[in-house]
Amino acid sequence: VQLQASGGGLVQAGGSLRLSCTASVASSVSFRSYVMSWFRQAPGKEREFVSAINQGRSPFYVDSVKGRFTISRDNAKNMVYLQMNSLKPEDTAVYYCAADRQVIVSSYSRADQYDYWGQGTQVTVSS
Repeated sequence: VQLQASGGGLVQAGGSLRLSCTASVASSVSFRSYVMSWFRQAPGKEREFVSAINQGRSPFYVDSVKGRFTISRDNAKNMVYLQMNSLKPEDTAVYYCAADRQVIVSSYSRADQYDYWGQGTQVTVSS
């Protein structure tokens, strides 16, 4: 699987951005069979789980983004989205999309459980 993240940028606090991740999968494997997740990494910090959406479209979020971020997927287009509203300066980071077919729900937040990663897109929120 090859993942391409896009949609980052510079936004003022309180603003919104929509991240997109396009997946290129082998013809023998369905995109819908992957758990798709977003992680982020701020300078000097560990990579942090943000959100996941599983094969059944159930969403999962880290507490700090609940009520502000919404994850969704379009299986027909092999895409996953992260709508980010009410952005805060502490949301500033490089955002990565990740995919895996075998990660279990109790491990969605573990970066080491994902086999496939996109290149990252920078999100900067100014105060």
